Amino acid sequence: MQSVVTCDRGATDEKRPVMRVVLLADPDAPTEIAQHVARRLPARLADRSGRGRRFDVEVVSEPFTSGTEDPPTLMRRIRDRGRTENWDIVVALTDLPLHSHGRKLVVDLSHEDGLALLSLPSLGGLRLQTRVRRAVERAVLSLAGGRAGEGDEAGSSRLSLEPTVGRHAPVQSAPVAEEEPADLRYVTSGPRGYLRVLVGMVRANRPWRLVPGLSKALAAALATGAIATVNSTVWSLAASLSTPRLVIATVGSVALMVGWLIVDAHLWHRTAEESPEARKQAALYNASTVMTVGIGVVVCYVGLMVINLVWALFILNDRVFASFTRNPLDAAEYWTLSWFVASIATVGGALGSGLETDEAIRAAAYSKREQERRRMLQGDQDR
Repeated sequence: MQSVVTCDRGATDEKRPVMRVVLLADPDAPTEIAQHVARRLPARLADRSGRGRRFDVEVVSEPFTSGTEDPPTLMRRIRDRGRTENWDIVVALTDLPLHSHGRKLVVDLSHEDGLALLSLPSLGGLRLQTRVRRAVERAVLSLAGGRAGEGDEAGSSRLSLEPTVGRHAPVQSAPVAEEEPADLRYVTSGPRGYLRVLVGMVRANRPWRLVPGLSKALAAALATGAIATVNSTVWSLAASLSTPRLVIATVGSVALMVGWLIVDAHLWHRTAEESPEARKQAALYNASTVMTVGIGVVVCYVGLMVINLVWALFILNDRVFASFTRNPLDAAEYWTLSWFVASIATVGGALGSGLETDEAIRAAAYSKREQERRRMLQGDQDR
């Protein structure tokens, strides 16, 4: 399936040369980002090129990374696609983390063919659209100079690509083998680079979508919370618990639900390869899974606290509460009870998640491309 969005906001002078630029994006989040970038890209490119060019920018959404994560293979696939459609410049965007010789790929460029392959997780999770826009602009200007044979311009544009992901990012150029389609490569490495990619992967998974995606678990959590709020034993326990014990209950319930979701839905990534590089990649994927599910569960926990507080304000009677707990039903008691009930409800939600299918949990926890990648790996292991 392919969707095309055309944006033509270049200079009005029809005599100026027109360069056709295509943002080839994986479905879902990369396509949304590409469409946002494309709105202002033609005018910005025309202003910054300084060569009297016009740029016709299109967004093409299709799963160009299907079946492979190998950058050279992807570059050849993009090159063939561009030649078939007669595109001048192609900038491909994917939310999969790509690797090159043990390091995380930021961008591959081929000035001869007018191609760029951009891995969005390497740009981090903060101000992503701004970083993508800057990276795409500089990549297109660099490729445009290379296609036009303007050596000096292409050289300066290549050098300007490095700071696009942040002033303090550990981004550096990397060697490219002669048989590879790319002629320029930027990678990130080290602890800061690892952290940036990890945050980018978590953002691509959109952890805030986990809660509405697990309807059965959410229903179980809400039902558990509603019942616990009117239970006198829960009142007495909440009134007797100190703040450290409430914190322990919070951490325990969140950890229980995170662990249950990961184990029950088989979200833990195992690699059959024994190489250090494969193990590092598996560790990166598992870390992103834990962070994604953890953020989603924390969002759920906070939501349960708010709902329980509203329910308690509506349903509880101060005299009845005081008769069981010997404490007045003031703001502190409302807060403590809602906090404790949220922990109980989270455990109920963990049990309710057992009614969800593995596919439903994966769909709620991962981006579309990550789901496909995991299905492909599972198929390889089954064979």
